[in-house]
Amino acid sequence: MSVPIQQKLMDISSLTSKLLRKNFGRGPESCYAYANERFLVFYIRGFLSPLESILLENGNPDNIEISRNIVMKTVLNQLRGIIELEFGQDVECFYHDWNYPQNTGMITIQFEGDITQPADRNQSTPVDLRPLIDEVDRISILVQKKPEKTEAYFISTKAYLVKRDGILVQIEKALIEKGYEKTLMVTKDELEKSYLHRDGRFEEIFHNPVADIFVDWDFSEDRSIICFILK
Repeated sequence: MSVPIQQKLMDISSLTSKLLRKNFGRGPESCYAYANERFLVFYIRGFLSPLESILLENGNPDNIEISRNIVMKTVLNQLRGIIELEFGQDVECFYHDWNYPQNTGMITIQFEGDITQPADRNQSTPVDLRPLIDEVDRISILVQKKPEKTEAYFISTKAYLVKRDGILVQIEKALIEKGYEKTLMVTKDELEKSYLHRDGRFEEIFHNPVADIFVDWDFSEDRSIICFILK
């Protein structure tokens, strides 16, 4: 008998918390999983190690970002095999991002095929996704350029994703080739999130306050994910 999707999500949330605890020395206060179509999204709260807290107090978030990226590679490698077995689909890519002042984070996994049954997807999307795509395109133009392709996904009433393809400008590609990927990642993260929070009209689009906006990039594929968590 197949395991219901909600049970799978609870099991995988618990396992992810344990993997984070094992690799970072402490686990999150909470870890919620949401899934729809080809995406699995974890929303993580209360996850700063004592060392990271000290770095943050001393104004060193960039150092946390770089060190956490290194450890997260191990966590995601350990998670890959388990979730591929659990959901019966190969993982296409992982994304993760953290809001250190709010002590929250997200991990987004895109699979090569759908992981929810059609029955799970019969619910209608409560928000029109077209204005969301247009607004993300507008902000992208302010920061860099209009993406070659932008798609939006309803994951749950609490989580929405926007995927952008073809967003890097030539100077960014040149910096990546010269080995400045980490610096570029930290700079883009700071700049783009400031525009999304300050200039974005997302609360009007969602008819709800936005609790968190997370952004991550896959530079090798010239692709980015934006995750909106609603209150």
